[in-house]
Order: sequence, then C-alpha cells, then structure tokens
Amino acid sequence: MKKIIKIIVWILVLILLFSYLNYKSSINKPFKEGDDVVFVIEKGEGVKAISGDLRTKDLIISSDYFEIYVRLSKLDSKMQAGEYLLNPSMSIKDIAHKLSEGLSLSREKTIKIIEGWNMKDAGSYLQKEMSLSDAELQDFKNKNLHDYAKFLDDDSFLNELPSNISLEGYFFPDTYRVFNDANLDDVVEKVLNNFNDKISAEMISDIKKQGKTLNEIISMASVIEKEVRSEQDMKIVSGIFWNRIEIGQALESCATLAFILGENKKQYTYEDTEIKSPYNTYKNTGLPPGPIANPGLNAINAAIYPEKTNYYYFLSRFDNGETVFSKTYDEHLRNNYRYSHPPLCKYLQ
Repeated sequence: MKKIIKIIVWILVLILLFSYLNYKSSINKPFKEGDDVVFVIEKGEGVKAISGDLRTKDLIISSDYFEIYVRLSKLDSKMQAGEYLLNPSMSIKDIAHKLSEGLSLSREKTIKIIEGWNMKDAGSYLQKEMSLSDAELQDFKNKNLHDYAKFLDDDSFLNELPSNISLEGYFFPDTYRVFNDANLDDVVEKVLNNFNDKISAEMISDIKKQGKTLNEIISMASVIEKEVRSEQDMKIVSGIFWNRIEIGQALESCATLAFILGENKKQYTYEDTEIKSPYNTYKNTGLPPGPIANPGLNAINAAIYPEKTNYYYFLSRFDNGETVFSKTYDEHLRNNYRYSHPPLCKYLQ
C-alpha cells in the first residue's frame, strides 16, 4: 500500500513539475508568427474576460496561463481600458505588461524601416518622424555599430563583427511601436535587438560552416535586396552571385553603383561603371567591403541559403519588373534586347 502511495505521489510531483515547466515556457515564448491586431479592453472588463478575448483572437496560447501569470504578478487590478496593438509573436508576459502599463495606441506611434533603405534613407526618415535636430542626425550618422553595444546582450551578433563597422546593413527593416516621447536611442535599441532576435544561433553556425562571416552575408544580402523582389528570385540571384565570386567573375551589380552615386538610374553608363570605389562591383571582384543597404529577412536567408542553378546572368523586365535568368552571356544579351527598353548596357548583370 505504501509503495502504491509513493508511486502516486511521484506521479503527482512529475505532473506538477511538467505543468510548471510548461507554464514557464508558455508565458515567456512567442505564441506564433502573425499580423498585428488591434485589441480593445472595454471599461470595467476583468481579467477573465480579457484573457478569453485574447485567446479568441488567437493572440495567446492559453487563457488560463494568462490569468495565472496576471494574478501571480498582481497585475489583475492594473489592466487598463483602451486600444492596443498586439501581435501573436509577443509572449504572454509582454502582452500582460503592455495591457497593465496602459501602453495603448494613443500613447504610441509607429516607426517603419523599409527593406532596402540605406542609412541615409533611414536617417532622413527618423529626423522627420522623431523631430531630430541636424546635430542629432549627424551624431547618429557618425556612430558605429559598437557604440550601441550597451543595448545588446554580451553574446549578441556584435561578437561576429569587427569593431569599426557602421550601422549600414544592421538597421533591421520592420514596423516598430514606440512611445510618442521616445528618443532616438529607444528606436535604435529596438531595431538592433530585433536584428539580434532574427539572426538565430543556427544561422550563425551555418554561416561559419560555409567559411563566411556575418558581414559578408549581410553585404551579399544588401545587394540581393536591391536587385530583386521575390523570395524565390532572391535565392536564385544569391546562387548566381556566389557562383560569380567562386569563379572570380565580378558581381556587376548596378545596386552598388547607385550606392556610390547616391541615386538610382534606369540605365547606367560606361562612365558610371568605371568609377573608382571599393564598392564598384564592375571594377572589383568579390563582395563590396560592407553592406550597401539594410536587407530584410528574406534577403538574409537567401544570402545564407542560395539556390544552386546553372544561371550566371539575370535582368529585370522593363515592362513588369519580372526577373529573367540566363545561362550564357549570349542568351543574356538576347534577353537584354528583348525585355529591356531602352536596352540595358552590356555591363548590366
């Protein structure tokens, strides 16, 4: 009898332990990827009603876990009525604190960094959105990535980068919510931590296995981001560019010319391709010395995991932007004549 009781006790202990560990894990991790949702707490609504509504809107994994966390943290009396912008990628803890601290839409604003923006674009946008002075903007431009190390954990992606690297390429494109009175450092902290969250340990490991560095990958991703749009095209173009590097052929990316000149052109001239700059991938083989823009996650993944094909050339159709791939230079010239109007210079891609 005693043995049976002992077994039952152990079973109960294991069940409780499993439940506790599952609870701790569930309240700390994101539920799933998804779109932002405007969530409303009506005046006088209690925790039970709020948790049920959160679960109904598929924002949390468990209404019970939400209620337990809120009550154990003594946040139940602090839930504030209002409209909130929530996302299922937020953890239960994050959502609970946001609702209890009254971080409603009326107290926040949206900052949106676009894929393919370089730091000049981002700086101009932030100056307007944050009402930055010229001196504040200049200070922002002068700082390098390691000047913001205080915002990141000791084991962050910064450990993979040289000390003199700029923010270019690492100002992760995404939509951010900040307080109306947030300063520039608040935005930079969110952006860099988001980059750190997106670049997983597995990705870093795979980059090292390929004998590459994080800066090489982000440099490649930045060129890919500026060249093509779709996720599939990015993977193919990545394969083309890595193939070219492997055989010692220049990348010949017009995106790097645009970076040097500070302007986008429909057609680049022979003189443009002769510009003396380490970023000129017509004159220099291999990657540019650093990123030319801030790539999104699709471009970064494409740079790490390219699709191997027999293609060595590509161009974008003049009429609809579709990417046309070629296996030989002669085929590329024919596609150039057929799909480009006016025909692109022979140096393009």
